[in-house]
Amino acid sequence: MAAILTTSGRIGLAASVKARVAHLAWGIGNPAWGNTPPPPPVDASTLVSEVGRRQATSIDYCLPDNAGPIVVPDGRFVVTQTPTNHLYFRFFFEFEEGLGSVIREQAIFLDTVKAPNVPAGKFYLAPSEVADPGRMLVIQRSAPIVREITTRQLFEIVVTL
Repeated sequence: MAAILTTSGRIGLAASVKARVAHLAWGIGNPAWGNTPPPPPVDASTLVSEVGRRQATSIDYCLPDNAGPIVVPDGRFVVTQTPTNHLYFRFFFEFEEGLGSVIREQAIFLDTVKAPNVPAGKFYLAPSEVADPGRMLVIQRSAPIVREITTRQLFEIVVTL
């Protein structure tokens, strides 16, 4: 008989993830993908060509809600203080971060370790400032995003455990 992961267990996993440091790494991927990149492999652990990563602005529990203000490709959600198995991640990349890059991949990493020379309050890391990338939680590929000085990039991702 196979064991199943219960709702309580999923909420426990979400609480564990929520308590950890999360970064969104972004990368240029492969320019040959054009505007329709292939799905990422399930065994991915790195991006094709990482540009940098930013620490999460916030991580909150959320619930599906047809009228919710959080809109992602998988539906609509609302933030809740009650622990759930749904986590809402927000990442704001500042104007100058990744400037001039064409972004095609994004992935959430848990437990990234900064290089020893990186100041404690620095939230955007170039690949050379990462001592240990941590573990990839989720990865997505997108149509190309051209990074320009006039744009502060926001990524909102809901992960269901």
